[in-house]
Amino acid sequence: MLKHELRKKYKNLREELSSSDISDCSILLANHVLQIPIWDFFYFHIFLSIEENKEVDTLPLITLLQGKDKNIVIPKVSGPNSMENYLLTDNTVFKKNKWHIPEPVDGIKIPENQIDVVFMPLLAFDRKGNRVGYGKGFYDNFLHKCEKETLKIGLSFFEVEDNIDDVHENDVPLDYCVTPKRVYKF
Repeated sequence: MLKHELRKKYKNLREELSSSDISDCSILLANHVLQIPIWDFFYFHIFLSIEENKEVDTLPLITLLQGKDKNIVIPKVSGPNSMENYLLTDNTVFKKNKWHIPEPVDGIKIPENQIDVVFMPLLAFDRKGNRVGYGKGFYDNFLHKCEKETLKIGLSFFEVEDNIDDVHENDVPLDYCVTPKRVYKF
């Protein structure tokens, strides 16, 4: 399928999810992350969910990472198709941006080359690790600034698609994708 078809399909599927479904599946996802060999790393980039879009709730995963004394890095939109990254601390203050994304108001900036693991939102993914997001390019631009070895992990409520037909050369594939049922490795 083409990306625009997948966006439409998975936005519609998300609309059918209840808050109970989202909560239960998000906890399952966080538990499945324990299977991935990431626990020797230090800096974990993770998005904060857009509740209005019925995204994966990342709070269970953030709690898990905090329990393992990991440094959590939160993105903030800083311009067209670009993000800055801030260390999550007890003093971090959040404000929703125009897309309803909770973002840090300010704080300690973390450069991309320091980030070891990136958890990212997506709408769909395929058997090769290609992913479909909202189509703005924020994560592709961000991932190109990270180290080549940075692990890229998608979080999805839904299982794998066979193929995304219109992958572009600038698209950065995943290393893993976690769903409520399993962990995919690419």
